[in-house]
Amino acid sequence: MRTARLSVAFAALVAVSLATPATAQAPLRCAVDGTFAPHAMPKLGGGIEGFNVDLFTEVARRMGRPLTMDSASFSGLIPAMNAGRYDFLCAPTTATAERAQNMLFTEGYLYTAFQFGIRRGSAPIASLEELRGKAISVNKGSAYDTWAQQNAARYGFTVQAYDTNTDAAQAVIAGRAYANLAGNTVVKFASTRTPQYVPDLLMKETRAHWAAPFPIQSVALRNEVDRVLECMKQDGFIARLSERWFGAKPEADDAENVAFPGSGVPGLAGYDPTPHAGGC
Repeated sequence: MRTARLSVAFAALVAVSLATPATAQAPLRCAVDGTFAPHAMPKLGGGIEGFNVDLFTEVARRMGRPLTMDSASFSGLIPAMNAGRYDFLCAPTTATAERAQNMLFTEGYLYTAFQFGIRRGSAPIASLEELRGKAISVNKGSAYDTWAQQNAARYGFTVQAYDTNTDAAQAVIAGRAYANLAGNTVVKFASTRTPQYVPDLLMKETRAHWAAPFPIQSVALRNEVDRVLECMKQDGFIARLSERWFGAKPEADDAENVAFPGSGVPGLAGYDPTPHAGGC
């Protein structure tokens, strides 16, 4: 009798084992800077929203993996990832030669570049030489502040530094500055919220990849996410997401539409030119 009961119990255990795949995957763990609008920002009712939140939620969905996304200060994200807390970063991260020595990058899903925003009705800026005698507003301590301070004498403009880029953009609308220098996605997003502020001259020579970084040893996972990003470019998902969040349709040669060969950012350490197998 006892043997019969054990047999029934064993059969039930086998049935449960067969119904629950042993290959069930743990959630992907990533993090963003939750104050960097429109990439990740607080939303009404709690949580975060933004371009990068939507982008990597879809990446995980296509991979068949759950996703946990933390919000933290950007300065601590890379050390936390390298310490094993995160599998990768969902935050927009500029792929540079220096960073590529210590981490792996996917291909760029956006280009980041310096861009000017001006007040609607102002004369467009055709070249940097036209800034002579004008005031440029920037976010204090940013890369745009650094560039402006270094080039003020060369191009003959003055620099106004503000605690936030929102304040810097407001200085343009109020007429205290002629143009605001910031990142292209931030400028485009601001223009969708403030009709009197419009995107202007884009400094294409400053263009770099915004990509997802991974620990240096996570080659297989980086390659898998890279392949998914390529498929999302080919079916137009990233371009549509970009237009939704930034208010402008990406150009054909923008990173949202360009599936780069191989895995990673061409020209940087960690790039693998091997084509993805299996397609989309």
